[in-house]
Amino acid sequence: MMIQQQSCAFDQTSGVRKALDLVADKWTALIIMALAQDTKRYGELHRKIDGISQKMLTQTLRQLEGSGLIHRKVHPVVPPMVEYSLTLLGETLVEPLKALCSWAAEHFHEVEAAREQASTEKTNPNEAA
Repeated sequence: MMIQQQSCAFDQTSGVRKALDLVADKWTALIIMALAQDTKRYGELHRKIDGISQKMLTQTLRQLEGSGLIHRKVHPVVPPMVEYSLTLLGETLVEPLKALCSWAAEHFHEVEAAREQASTEKTNPNEAA
């Protein structure tokens, strides 16, 4: 069963691939991690996630809601108040994303060093040999 699921990931039409495309997106990961802490309003999410545009936040929130990972609650007040929280399905992503964040925190220096070396080799090909 595991081999079949892995091979499905390479087929762009498979559900596994579509789910991976969704959860592997950087904005998805950051939104899920932000909501893992607690329910947040749109403005709170926008302030918390450095670098995300309003358009991308809105688009990603809609995608996550449509995929059943987050819940959007509109309070009947003026002006409208909207809160976002994880669904039970969304909560299942928290631990895998924490593991990825831990890996990134532990290895980002190595990644940066490799990128710097590759950049140096690209600009100075004679020095790489």
